[in-house]
Amino acid sequence: MFIKTRQGSTEEMKRQNQSSVIEFILLGFSNFPQLQQQLFAVFLVIYLVTLVGNAIIIVIISLDQRLHVPMYLFLQNLSVVDLSFSAVIMPEMLVVFSTEKTAISFVGCFTQMYFILFFGETECFLLGAMAYDRFSAICYPLNYQMTINKRVFMKLVMFSWVSGIMVATVSTSWVSSFPFCGPNEINHISCEAPAVLELACADTFFFEIYAFTGTVLIILFPFLLILLSYLRVVLTILKMPSTTGRQKAFSTCVSHLTSVTLFYGTASMTYLQPKSAYSPETKKLMSLSYSLLTPLLNPLIYSLRNSEMKRALMKLWRRKVVLPTV
Repeated sequence: MFIKTRQGSTEEMKRQNQSSVIEFILLGFSNFPQLQQQLFAVFLVIYLVTLVGNAIIIVIISLDQRLHVPMYLFLQNLSVVDLSFSAVIMPEMLVVFSTEKTAISFVGCFTQMYFILFFGETECFLLGAMAYDRFSAICYPLNYQMTINKRVFMKLVMFSWVSGIMVATVSTSWVSSFPFCGPNEINHISCEAPAVLELACADTFFFEIYAFTGTVLIILFPFLLILLSYLRVVLTILKMPSTTGRQKAFSTCVSHLTSVTLFYGTASMTYLQPKSAYSPETKKLMSLSYSLLTPLLNPLIYSLRNSEMKRALMKLWRRKVVLPTV
């Protein structure tokens, strides 16, 4: 939860009928100028690997008809979200690292905020849908084809994307409606709502209640449901007679649970804690965990630990790269 209350007289609030700030300054990690070049190089590599990894997953699943099943189509949607998430944050962050601090327009800042919320909330719902898919496949395999059919899959995917749009629209519109009269320095790596809200020249109590409630419903509650579903999955796996079957099921679930824990865990710590609980630098690191590390690790987790994805990749490599050169 991010709490910020700035009291002012009634006369002052009336005079602040519009924002005087026309641009914001992203500070990034400007407190460590000696590390700027190293950080730029590291995050450039992370960005490129994230783009290539997620793009490969999207292409492989699109071209291989055998992977056109809910498990991999969910993964394809997740890769689209992760690739987009990185594209929203990383270019601006690289500019910050190259200049120590950088200006971003008022409209540009709230546009970035909108897409951060949009892709972040969409990923929350997609990870929950993927957990439900694995729960159904492992705990009720005989009914899986009926439980997760094409119509159910489309409903879960559409719900994830539409819910992300709705949450991002309401939250961004509300935050942008507050007056911003200065200062204009955002002590963060991007225009995330908690960091921008620190600069609002108004009482933001009601938005904070809305944000806390939304965080519980969208992040914490689904996370707890996912953990409970995986507890049931683990108990089911332990009852499997085949050692090979247990290993394959564990491999699939552990990879998903690793991604879920990293994303939901750091996001929950960021949005459910009072602003005084962590230093600005700690908040930046937690933000990096769910906005950059998760999109980086998802392709590695799902592709390297999945034999069907690896076979599809090798098939595509031979067909598109090796054979044309022969």
